Amino acid sequence: MKIFSPTISKLVRLRFANIEEWMNDPLTAQREILQDLVTHGQHTAFGRKYNFKNLFTVKAFKENVPIQEYEDIKPWIYKLMNGEQNQLWDSPVYWFAKSSGTTNDKSKFIPVTEESLNDCHYQCGKDVLTLYYNYNPESNLLTGKGLVIGGSHQIGQLNEEIFFGDLSAVLMQNMPAWGHWIRTPELSIALLDEWEKKIETLAQSTIQENVTSISGVPTWTQILIKRILEITGKSCLKEVWPNLELYMHGGVSFTPYKENFKNLIGDDVHYMEMYNASEGFFAAQDNLDEDGMLLLLNNGVFYEFMPIDEYGKSNPTTIGLNKVEVGKQYALVISTNAGLWRYLVGDTIQFTSIYPFRIKVTGRLKHFMNAFGEEVVVENADNAIASACEKTGAVVNDYTAAPVYFNQEENGAHEWMIEFEKEPENLEQFVYELDSSLKNLNSDYEAKRHKNIALRMPVVHSLKKGIFSLWLKQKGKLGGQHKVPRLSNERKLIEELLLLRNNFEFS
Repeated sequence: MKIFSPTISKLVRLRFANIEEWMNDPLTAQREILQDLVTHGQHTAFGRKYNFKNLFTVKAFKENVPIQEYEDIKPWIYKLMNGEQNQLWDSPVYWFAKSSGTTNDKSKFIPVTEESLNDCHYQCGKDVLTLYYNYNPESNLLTGKGLVIGGSHQIGQLNEEIFFGDLSAVLMQNMPAWGHWIRTPELSIALLDEWEKKIETLAQSTIQENVTSISGVPTWTQILIKRILEITGKSCLKEVWPNLELYMHGGVSFTPYKENFKNLIGDDVHYMEMYNASEGFFAAQDNLDEDGMLLLLNNGVFYEFMPIDEYGKSNPTTIGLNKVEVGKQYALVISTNAGLWRYLVGDTIQFTSIYPFRIKVTGRLKHFMNAFGEEVVVENADNAIASACEKTGAVVNDYTAAPVYFNQEENGAHEWMIEFEKEPENLEQFVYELDSSLKNLNSDYEAKRHKNIALRMPVVHSLKKGIFSLWLKQKGKLGGQHKVPRLSNERKLIEELLLLRNNFEFS
């Protein structure tokens, strides 16, 4: 296998030289990206509306094109989905990446163009390999297979030409030959949509492979590893795949999973974070010994950064790379070769370094739970609570929720602290209705709850009246505009409320 090392080393050096070129002159790289994007967009319906043909500077672009959220761009997307081309981009759009929904939609549909596939997603995939080999020149990564664990892979069809699916399904369906050569399992298994069967088939079909890397969201990866260890009777994954050297993760915070993964996988494995979303591939770690992902600046994406206090304003200010500061919170705004224009992704980031520009994802603009890739937002929770109350006759004063992380005995869950004004006659029925409503409102939550594979039923505590007020009073936030956070992605508030509840009951 070592005979490949000189060839790989040469290719890595050549490609890394290209990466260094834009790392050394990032502002020029980004200006050229924007110029190319506007050139493509000027003859589209969107480009004609916003006068793209006369936009020659970054300043003019920002002055003429408003910030877009999904609700703003949805009418253009729906026209594309109905076969009306040339709406947002000047090449045909035949694929859409389906992701979790907004307030009014169970799912979002993000356009995927040939340019975004080749010049963003696939190019960045090669750049990730280059960054890893540059970090670890003695790697034997490409002498084996990469195990790819995606999301739900069912492909939908809107008409004879237009398809949609989870991003990983879209990428696999369109992947060039070199991509299939270095990955496992075979496409027919990767595209299975029934997760119980899929996990079993993945485990059985890959045990005999020479797997050198794994990539996937921690939730599903952890489930698969546990099943492989059950089948083989091994104590850790390195005993199954001794040449395993890299786990690439993203999508949710890895912090709660890190220790458990070390136990499941074993020693001498590198962990590499990536920031790859339906809207584009944005960043990846270039130094695995430090936090922070290198912002990928030559991938068909033009970046702007909105200071958090600008969010919600009618004409929010954004800044470019030349004005960002380390440690400050920004909302990510992108224009892409998939036809997204000044699109507010919804993620918040911080820069960990500048020149080179490295970032970390810090959360979402709104309260949410995304410990398992479920992306439950406050609107989902509010509507689910209201539905459960309507169906059980309950009345809720206040609530909050947070994740319960995986442990050795049980899968994850959502833990809810609810103060009822009027309790339901049957709390179990309330929990069932809450869970059912969330499934109807949010396709990602529905996928994670399927047969309890990733998320089991919610854990709901009925609190005595006054506990939330007591908590607010202890925090100096009783009265005025202060309120209990609805959702959190960490357990600090839940643990404080559980302690208060116990003290309240025994005082």
